[in-house]
Amino acid sequence: MTAKLDKTIKRELEVDGKTYTIAIGPDGVKVTEKGRRNGPEVSWRSIISGDTSLNESLNASVDVSSNS
Repeated sequence: MTAKLDKTIKRELEVDGKTYTIAIGPDGVKVTEKGRRNGPEVSWRSIISGDTSLNESLNASVDVSSNS
């Protein structure tokens, strides 16, 4: 049985020695480096539609932040 996603849930993920917070909510998904406020955010509508330009922009922003 599945539960309705009516509030944001947060989980922690470690990638390449860096810790990230993943927030999954009714509006979409947001990934931020732990201790930071800003990070890439993707709406559910964009994920469902398969918006490729958004995916490319997201990958570019992640690459820039990982090189900083």
